[in-house]
Amino acid sequence: MLTAKENFLETLKKDGRPDRLVNQYQPFVPIMNDPLQRYTRGNRVRGTTSIDKWGTEILFPEDAPGPMPHVTNENKVCPDITRWKEYVKVPDLAANCSQGWEDALASAAAVDRSEKLVMGFMGTGVFEQCHFLMGFEDTLMNFLLEPEAMHELVDAVAEYRFQYAKLLVDNLKPDVILSHDDWGSKRSLFMQPDTWREFFKDHYKRIYGYMKDHGVIVIHHADSFCEPIVEDMVDIGIDVWQGVLPENDIVKLQKQLDGRMTLMGGIDATIDRKDSTEEEIRADVRRACSTYGPGGHYIPCMTYGLAGTIYPRTDEVIADEIDRYNKETYGV
Repeated sequence: MLTAKENFLETLKKDGRPDRLVNQYQPFVPIMNDPLQRYTRGNRVRGTTSIDKWGTEILFPEDAPGPMPHVTNENKVCPDITRWKEYVKVPDLAANCSQGWEDALASAAAVDRSEKLVMGFMGTGVFEQCHFLMGFEDTLMNFLLEPEAMHELVDAVAEYRFQYAKLLVDNLKPDVILSHDDWGSKRSLFMQPDTWREFFKDHYKRIYGYMKDHGVIVIHHADSFCEPIVEDMVDIGIDVWQGVLPENDIVKLQKQLDGRMTLMGGIDATIDRKDSTEEEIRADVRRACSTYGPGGHYIPCMTYGLAGTIYPRTDEVIADEIDRYNKETYGV
């Protein structure tokens, strides 16, 4: 029987030989106490409302899977994109995060890397940061109405994102980085594919290129409909698309990708409810495993951007059902 790490690495290989489906985040140990996390996301505490380093109000209700921006006409950081330099103050990562890596390095050193992979984490991607500053409507409209100013802002945010990645790679030296940026809703991209390519593709190619140049596996979270740009996602260096919603034609994508990118997700988040039954949860997990597992290069997973669910019982049942499927199907 392969270790969790070995099985994941085999799943990524084009002609790999995994002996079972990877069980969600089982191969990874996320390191969440690095100075980048503390500086940029230390305000995000469940059950609180806070202001982040960019000036955005962040809500984190008790019953939410994660923190969310609360942007209104009254509190938006950037009310006028043509004057964005007056409003947006990019946090200085080099000044605030170059030191203080001792705790994170100790956490990474405690990981048995023969069994597990050390995972670094990067939340709030380039597109997300833009709508954190001005809201969804302004962001999407400004791509069309003020493209020059939006290019300038995106360039500034992307440079910040590159510096974040560089500090994380250079100091933590993780095996894997989980990087977030949601590019679509459940049934469509937030913008035309060519708009995404114009504003974001080259920046991500640079960011993920740095990771891959240093031997880091790139996992990109987007619990979105991303079918129209899936080839671009391969081009920019994504090894694993985490959060792939079942609204995407996952079976078709598996055939199209032919092992060039692994799909991680497929379990419907609507099963994570207080009133969901064990039978309902197991049925959806079994649907995902039996539908997508045979196509290969697939990891069954809740589509949230980190391990766990709102209701802990949901995650326990999901993990157990994946184990049951593996034992019944692969004897492991």
